[in-house]
Amino acid sequence: MTTDLSRENALLLAIIQATSEGPGVEPLAAAVARLIAGATATDACFVHVLDDAGRSLTLAGATPPFDVAGRIQLPLGTGVTGWVASHRRPAVIVENKEADPRYRPIPALRGSEFTSMASVPMESDVAGLVGVLNVHTRRRRQFTERDLRLLTMIGRLVAGAIHQARLHRQLIGRERAHERFVEQVVAAQEAERRRLAGDIHDGISQRLVSLGYHLDAADRTVAEDPGYAAEQIVLARRLTDLTLDEARAAIGGLRPPVLDDLGLAGGLASLARSMPELEVVLELCDDRLPEHIEVALYRIAQEALQNVQKHAGAHSARLNFGVSQEVARLEVRDDGVGFRPDEPASGYGLGSMAERAELIGGNLEVRSRPGAGTSVIALVPVGGRGC
Repeated sequence: MTTDLSRENALLLAIIQATSEGPGVEPLAAAVARLIAGATATDACFVHVLDDAGRSLTLAGATPPFDVAGRIQLPLGTGVTGWVASHRRPAVIVENKEADPRYRPIPALRGSEFTSMASVPMESDVAGLVGVLNVHTRRRRQFTERDLRLLTMIGRLVAGAIHQARLHRQLIGRERAHERFVEQVVAAQEAERRRLAGDIHDGISQRLVSLGYHLDAADRTVAEDPGYAAEQIVLARRLTDLTLDEARAAIGGLRPPVLDDLGLAGGLASLARSMPELEVVLELCDDRLPEHIEVALYRIAQEALQNVQKHAGAHSARLNFGVSQEVARLEVRDDGVGFRPDEPASGYGLGSMAERAELIGGNLEVRSRPGAGTSVIALVPVGGRGC
């Protein structure tokens, strides 16, 4: 690979221009690969990008005719590319790649067609290690120190640009996640309002109308027929008690009063006692959590236990709640008939439980199979707490 200073400067300027034209990682990697191969008289160029976890490399861009971007992954340390990423040092193979212990053939990249290769890390002080840049030639080529310095300089430029592109992608991802979260919150609020409105209309409002009828009848007949008036007052009192119970139930639908009185552990224990036909073994941590998390976990446990009672055909269940390593874990496990979670008709409220978990930043896992019972597990990050 030979080039004079002016050509090197032109190449670097072209790469700078390419890195400033857009935020996408894959288009950037493909554009850079073509520029490098064309300017350095190499036959192929591959740009491998380190994943966010820093554990593997993904081929993000390549020169034509290679159309494999995003489909080739290498664990860190695997192959020459993985070795360069692990050691953060350039590697050169002039010929006989197969004899090099670091080399791992990848059929889709047709390594047997190329004789020589140079591989350099793409890294910068700000971005750290971002990936690995490889160039290949069909004919034998001795890569010089100047060649490696140029490729390393290119790697630094590309590292900064890819780092910015990844930050942009992460920002967009967070914005979209936030939008979905807001949509879920609004939908949940509207569903809760509709439920409460239905409870008030169908229950409390109708009972209050009936209560008015009885009091009117008592008022009209109190002088002529005191006995009938007394009966109407007794009925009115019963309706008053029922209406009060329904009002309390409606309020409890928003926030179960038992959580205020007993906390989440006490509320879960009370919930288990409310199902006498089901034996529920309890293992509960006494830690208090933020109010919205306690309500969500209580509702998930409530729905899960109701599912056990209605659908599982179970003799017993276990209700576990604990906090470890800043994660709250709620599990409802039964010894019932089980089901296939991947079957659409097997939901039994799993969607609403999963939504509740997601709304508080957690996730829901369902483990079940026919004849082996079911486990519903909610995991929610809660910060520096632990039992």
